[in-house]
Amino acid sequence: MAFIGIAILSMGAALLKASPILGLDPFTALSIGMASKFHTTLGVYQLGANLFIFIFILFLDRKKIGIGTIMNMVLVGFEIQWFSSLYHVIFPGKVTVLVLIADLILGLLMFTAGSSLYMAPSLGVAPYDAIALIISTRFHIKYKTARVGQDVCFLVAALIAGGPIGFASIVVAFFAGPLISYWDRSISTPTMDYINDLSEQPSFKSLANVVTSATKSGYNSLSNAYNSTLDFQMHLAGYTNQELLKKIQDTEHNMKESQRAYNEYRTQYRMLIAELVKRDKDGELPTNNRPSTANNSQK
Repeated sequence: MAFIGIAILSMGAALLKASPILGLDPFTALSIGMASKFHTTLGVYQLGANLFIFIFILFLDRKKIGIGTIMNMVLVGFEIQWFSSLYHVIFPGKVTVLVLIADLILGLLMFTAGSSLYMAPSLGVAPYDAIALIISTRFHIKYKTARVGQDVCFLVAALIAGGPIGFASIVVAFFAGPLISYWDRSISTPTMDYINDLSEQPSFKSLANVVTSATKSGYNSLSNAYNSTLDFQMHLAGYTNQELLKKIQDTEHNMKESQRAYNEYRTQYRMLIAELVKRDKDGELPTNNRPSTANNSQK
């Protein structure tokens, strides 16, 4: 998941890099601007910048460092270069407006989805991504808020350095955090669950069971949503204007509360699992008392 996620986010960044009109994510835009000033390539400069931030992460929260950190540090800059070269081979001339729109949409989706995928297994995150996570933990603020603040600061720095800032840069700066949170819920966490279930008994039969289970789960979710919506629609005509407005307000409130509770429980769960895995690695847990979650620590 980490390797594939890094490749996907690099593809997304390469799509955004295809046109100066679109612009890049703040960190990559800053890296390109600084690489130009130092007369070096993006891959070399970004590796050096990551190493610089890496030193601070070692002192602030070394738990964020893992094999995923090293993979991101080494691969992303060079992969963006490679995918950009491939893009210009496929589209050698000027691209049309439709291609630019496709680049923008696919680039944003792939960049944020890839970020979510490589961070989800908790194998360590890129030094840049670790900044928002550390700020969120130390100052007890939401990750989305910390990520937006961080991206805005790097966006300003990229603008000063002469990096490729465009519409996509602004969108990434304000929506990367929320989009990553969305991909966490809808793709990354379910994917980890399926992989963990499959890895307990790796076989074609287990794979078939996981696929069947996922298909049934998806069908049941859609079916329940449809039936619930249909039942709700049947009662809509009977509501007065005031009752309808009240229902809308109640539903909005319930949605916000459910999302808040979900985020809080998920944060607590990951912190507990991280502490459990740490104690397990340090040999602090007796072998016969280790709970089963220690073997599924990536969930």
